[in-house]
Amino acid sequence: MKEIIITKNEENQRLDKFLLKYMNKASKGFIYKMLRKKRIKYNGGKAEGNELLRAGDTLRLYLAEETMQSFMEEKTVPAAKRHFGIVYEDDEILVVSKPAGLLTHPEKSSDTDTLIDQVLYYLYQKGQYTPAAESSFTPALCNRLDRNTCGIVIAGKTLQGVQAVNEIIRSRKLNKFYLTLVAGEIHEAGEITAYLTKDAEKNQVRISKREGSGARTMTKYRPLAHAKGYTLLEIQLITGKTHQIRAHMQAIGHPVAGDRKYGSEATNRKFREEYALSNQFLHALRVEWKEQEGPLGYLYGKEMTAPLPKQLQEICDGLFGRAE
Repeated sequence: MKEIIITKNEENQRLDKFLLKYMNKASKGFIYKMLRKKRIKYNGGKAEGNELLRAGDTLRLYLAEETMQSFMEEKTVPAAKRHFGIVYEDDEILVVSKPAGLLTHPEKSSDTDTLIDQVLYYLYQKGQYTPAAESSFTPALCNRLDRNTCGIVIAGKTLQGVQAVNEIIRSRKLNKFYLTLVAGEIHEAGEITAYLTKDAEKNQVRISKREGSGARTMTKYRPLAHAKGYTLLEIQLITGKTHQIRAHMQAIGHPVAGDRKYGSEATNRKFREEYALSNQFLHALRVEWKEQEGPLGYLYGKEMTAPLPKQLQEICDGLFGRAE
């Protein structure tokens, strides 16, 4: 018999989901079979699987040690050199600035040193994440950026932090702002509402104005500077779909500079030759916290900003002059 005492990092999740993480190689069918056979007890009584766990709850697993070991893959934290900057950190969350060229999560099994790898190793080195002590929880990233987009990514260091950030994003109580450089001069602020569909095979999206022809997406933009046929825009992302900003700007005839998938080859060539820009000029600049309640209510009203990378700042200085 194995007894498990639920910790703070394991509460606020369903019992069945906890068990699937704890015995991470077991099938859902096996877990439910053990629940039906009453081989798993919850606080000394029958377990259904849909119970919401609280810190201090007790689970008893009446399973052979060999059976449990066969279903448990030991979690490890591979070493990963840190390339991200730290924007903000407390006991619940870590806000980082991701450089362009770095994958947020692995896309295939051979991908290593991704942002999540670096974040986990950073927390491991600080003693804030110990896999052997965490039976079901792993710190997680709550938003993601394309490989060649730089800027703010938020990680939850605790289960409470992950759940709270995910809910704040879902309820649109986190305002997200980007900086982008686009072809053409834009003189007035505007808003784009369109419907987006994704071609998974090509990893590309299509934009349509026809209602119901995909997921409804919304982007607001405001020009900050314009010169020499280009505009620096502040973008507020109202919805957050794959490639949304890049596809929206292409759709209104102002593609993002350096964007190889949705951009203009003539514009991209200019920035490659003059500034050695090899990726899109798109930077997740700032977030504003608008949730007053809940575990992260203390962040209400805070703004967190990731400085523009040196290369992108030099492009701005070259086009619009150095800010005094």
